[in-house]
Amino acid sequence: MSNTNTRLFPRRILPWNLAVFVIAFPTTWLPSAPVKADEAAKPAQAAVDFDLQGFIDGQIKAGHLPVVAPPGRYRVTPHAGRHLSFKNLSDISIVADGVEMICTQTCQAISFDQCRNVSLKGLTIDYDPLPFTEGRITAMAPDKSWVEFAIIDGYPDNVMEERIEIYDPATRELRRETTGWLKEFQRIGPHAYRATKPPHYRFRADQDTEQVGDILVTNNRSGEHIGGHAIVSVGCTNLRLEGVALYASNCFGFLEERCDGSTYLQCKIDRRAPSDDPVKRGFPRMRSLDADAFHSNGAVKGPAIIGCTAKFQGDDCVNIHGNYHMTTACNGNRLRVAATGRMTIEAGDPVEFLPFAGERPADAACTKVEPDGPITDAEIAFIKKVSMHPESKERLLTGKAKFYTVTLDHSVELPMGSAICSGNRVGNGFVVKDCDFGYNRSRGILIKASRGEVANNKITHGWMAAVLVSPEYWWLEAASSSDVVIANNTIVGCRRAAIEVVAPGGNGKPLPAGAHRNISIVSNTITDSPWPNVRVTSVDGLLLKENHLTEKEPTDMVPPITEPWRWGKQTPAALSIEFSREVEPSK
Repeated sequence: MSNTNTRLFPRRILPWNLAVFVIAFPTTWLPSAPVKADEAAKPAQAAVDFDLQGFIDGQIKAGHLPVVAPPGRYRVTPHAGRHLSFKNLSDISIVADGVEMICTQTCQAISFDQCRNVSLKGLTIDYDPLPFTEGRITAMAPDKSWVEFAIIDGYPDNVMEERIEIYDPATRELRRETTGWLKEFQRIGPHAYRATKPPHYRFRADQDTEQVGDILVTNNRSGEHIGGHAIVSVGCTNLRLEGVALYASNCFGFLEERCDGSTYLQCKIDRRAPSDDPVKRGFPRMRSLDADAFHSNGAVKGPAIIGCTAKFQGDDCVNIHGNYHMTTACNGNRLRVAATGRMTIEAGDPVEFLPFAGERPADAACTKVEPDGPITDAEIAFIKKVSMHPESKERLLTGKAKFYTVTLDHSVELPMGSAICSGNRVGNGFVVKDCDFGYNRSRGILIKASRGEVANNKITHGWMAAVLVSPEYWWLEAASSSDVVIANNTIVGCRRAAIEVVAPGGNGKPLPAGAHRNISIVSNTITDSPWPNVRVTSVDGLLLKENHLTEKEPTDMVPPITEPWRWGKQTPAALSIEFSREVEPSK
């Protein structure tokens, strides 16, 4: 580990001529990345229409178990918004080696509902039309407040939604961080559009690096009110997905809600190579999925994500969490609690707390949950000032949220605006190991659970933290973490602190030590990433040792980091530790 502090560079302000002109060039000469040898053109297998649901249902009804689907590439028609649907199945194995399902609408690929001991092996899933589209930027405003783009041959032009990412066609990686855009696309010609940034936008040379010729990717729907993620499991126990490959999704890839002990083994999320694409396209796919790869919400036992791949999706690789409910009053052992959605705390549950500010109280047990009255004027005034996701705030302020009285087994002290969650439904006992993640705009592995491990993973070229352990008040996603091991991971080219273990309270400031408990960060290797490589706050029982850390001058990165992220008042260093108590000195 280098002991030399990173030099600080002043932000460079490039001169910009604001005279009225439009940057526009012909697109025929613009650079394109060469096609790799394994992507060379070859005939793709033809897809045929097939009632895959009917085949599987028939095999189960006839008792032909395990179900073995015949290999082939099949176009499947959805029913009730799902291409395949399985409900209340038990002890069923479906083997789909050599089977590809082409989803013909941008809705759910597979639904598992209340299934137990069900496994699916070997299936490949893609979409035609794709749930995203690609266009080449052909013109832009002088200050880049708008860009114009033409849809590339082979990509859909149905109902576009703003989820814009911009890629460098030469490197085929992200050109810039995501930024705000207006929701509406203005049609300017056949398969040509203008996307506009919001009125408050102001040009910044270090951030607004898009160029004419870049590839713009955004969401696409095959019709109105169509969506719903790719593979969704709800209320399932011991669901096992093995060797499932997913090349597109309208939102999340694998989403589980209120499951128990799911396993994802050697599942793959990646963008599809041109050589095997069912549709010939004028430029290779830049995106895999539109949002998260693996997303677990409210699991009793957290998922085991082992030997999986997640690259080039539009959001996090992994997110494991439960749900917070805001507390608006605390009277001894009785809390007034607002639930913006389902109330996830039940009598008998252990409960955990996220203070708005101050120390995290000792965990408690819930003895009773009772309905309470509507929101008060004082609560409205407070919530208007709180920083949280607009949808959650809207539900709280418009009467859509329900209020409850939660009675605990002992008294606690919590300031108004603190949060509470069930300790039984946050994904405790998770495993994320031996995975290959990266090339995405956001986090690699995001953990809000306890008693788990993040080990032996490779995370490459992420634009935010490669491993982040943190509750998120903004999303009301729980919880703080205890007894988590982050070990033997290899992180390359992360553009922020590669490993972060932090706990901001509801007021956005770091909580005191004890918000997280017993966190080990051991034997990780971090290269080509800016300082701090590791940032920790709010931990009681921190073990940091045998990590191999290397600073990376921000201007050496492509694109450059002209404003390195700094926290607190510490001098820039490879390690940043605040508001924490260590088991032994850092090594």
